[in-house]
Amino acid sequence: MSHIRTETKDRIARIELDRADKKNAITAEMYQAMADALAAAEADPQVRVVLFHGKPDCFTAGNDLKDFLQKPPSGGDSPVFQFLRGLSTAAKPIIAAVAGPAVGIGTTMLLHCDFVYASPSARFQMPFVSLGLVPEAASSLLLPMVAGYQRAAELLLLGKPFTAEKAFAAGIVTEIVPDADLIAHALAAAAGIAALPPSSVRMTKALMKTRYAPTVVEAMGSEGEKFRAQLASAEAKEAMTAFFEKRKPDFSQF
Repeated sequence: MSHIRTETKDRIARIELDRADKKNAITAEMYQAMADALAAAEADPQVRVVLFHGKPDCFTAGNDLKDFLQKPPSGGDSPVFQFLRGLSTAAKPIIAAVAGPAVGIGTTMLLHCDFVYASPSARFQMPFVSLGLVPEAASSLLLPMVAGYQRAAELLLLGKPFTAEKAFAAGIVTEIVPDADLIAHALAAAAGIAALPPSSVRMTKALMKTRYAPTVVEAMGSEGEKFRAQLASAEAKEAMTAFFEKRKPDFSQF
């Protein structure tokens, strides 16, 4: 059973994470499905805008750690990197509607979206350092750009959960919308974009992103290299073991 649902209607391509029993934790297969769905939306002339969302109470808990450790990303063609490349280079506008947990890539992917609507229940977190890893999705570049260095340092180095209000103040979220209205609000925004002249929309997005696009590619490559190296480190092994054993990790020996 696929845990990624897709639908194209009224020139809007919806990509929904649908694995509620695991809090929409993302597997390699789900990354591949999202990468394929995004590529299909980009190639479809009937699609004007893409909308990502999860369930009303959960966007995504981030990577499925068991699946991730069994099938770690081994190179640039890994499903997660295909998805991130597609997200960062998409010509068409991308909207995200976020409720509940948005952990790891559930937060960093938002830095590539054009509009992010979050409900008051949304809880963001980028716990890479606490897992013995480094940030991904060019977040080490993009987050300081939108939030300022000190805010980015707090969110990336400490890796603690933060609220929709804090995400809004950091420039990650466009608008905070009541839970009951979130999807309808995001769909209305998508419909508004879909009604605009498509070439003008795509060119304007390109003009805003072109100047730093090569730097994003470079940042993703550098992060990916260090991420894969850290994944094999003793620090990451201790962090992951402690996670599965439900205990506090001990980094005093490093």
